[in-house]
Amino acid sequence: MPQTVNPLRQFFRQPAIYMTLPSRGQHWPAKSLIMPENGELPVFPMTAIDEITYRTPDALFSGQAVINVIHSCVPNIKNAWDTPGIDLNAILIAIRIASYGHEMELATKCPKCETESDFGIDLRMVLDSIREPDYATPIIHGDLEIALMPVSYRSQNEVGLKQYEQQRSVQQIQNDTNLSDEDKIQKLNELMHTITELTIETLKFSIASIRTPDTLVTETEYIRDFLVNCDRKLYQEIRDRVIELRTSAELKPFAITCPNCSHKYQQSLTLDQAAFFGVAS
Repeated sequence: MPQTVNPLRQFFRQPAIYMTLPSRGQHWPAKSLIMPENGELPVFPMTAIDEITYRTPDALFSGQAVINVIHSCVPNIKNAWDTPGIDLNAILIAIRIASYGHEMELATKCPKCETESDFGIDLRMVLDSIREPDYATPIIHGDLEIALMPVSYRSQNEVGLKQYEQQRSVQQIQNDTNLSDEDKIQKLNELMHTITELTIETLKFSIASIRTPDTLVTETEYIRDFLVNCDRKLYQEIRDRVIELRTSAELKPFAITCPNCSHKYQQSLTLDQAAFFGVAS
C-alpha cells in the first residue's frame, strides 16, 4: 500500500526568520494577507524552483517572478500583487536573509577613479531601518479631505511597464534617421502627453479617498477625473506629498569610501532584480 503521508515531510524547509511588516498589515485588501496574532510573518528560504524563477527574464520583467517567490516564501501572503509598496522592500529583504543569510556583498565602482570593490552590508540593519511613512495625515484643501495610501505592487508594476515602453519609444524616435526634425518633435510631444497621463495614473493609485462635505469618494475613475480637472496648485500639492511619502519609504543609499582614492560616494541597493537573489553564500 502506498504511504498517504510523505515520510520526508519532516525534512521540508522550515521558517528561517519571522518579520514584522512596516505597515503592520494596514493597506492590505481583505483576504490578501493572513496576519498572525503576534504580527510576525514566517519567512521560508527560497527553493531551487524559486531561484530558477528569479533568473527567468520574462518573469522578472512582468513582475510574476517577484509574485511567485513571495507566495512561496511568505505563505501568509495570499495575493502578493496587493502588497503595499511600503512592505515590498522589507519582504524581499526578509526572503534574502532567510535564503542566504544576513550578510551581503554589494559590488561598487568608484565614480572618481573607477576602482571596483565589494562592500559588506548587514541586511538585518537595513530591514530594521524601514519605517512606514505617515499615511494617516490627510491633505486638507478647503472643504476637501484627501486620504493617501501606498501604491500596490500590481499598480506599481503596471505603471512601470508603461513607463518602460514610453522610454523605448523616445529612444526609437530619437534614433530614427528616417524622420525629419519636425516629425520627431511632433512625436515626442505626443509621447510627453502620454507620460503626463502616467503621472496621473500613479497619483490616482496613491489616493485612498476624497471626502467632500456631502460624500466620500473612493472610485478610482472619479478620482482620476478630479486629478485631470482640479486646479494646478492642488494637483502639485498632492503630487509633492505623494513623492515625499514615497521617498521617505525608499531605502537610503550606503555611504562608501573608495579603498583606492578615499573618495566618498553613495551606493544604492537594488532589491527586485535577479542579482539581489543570485549571490548565495
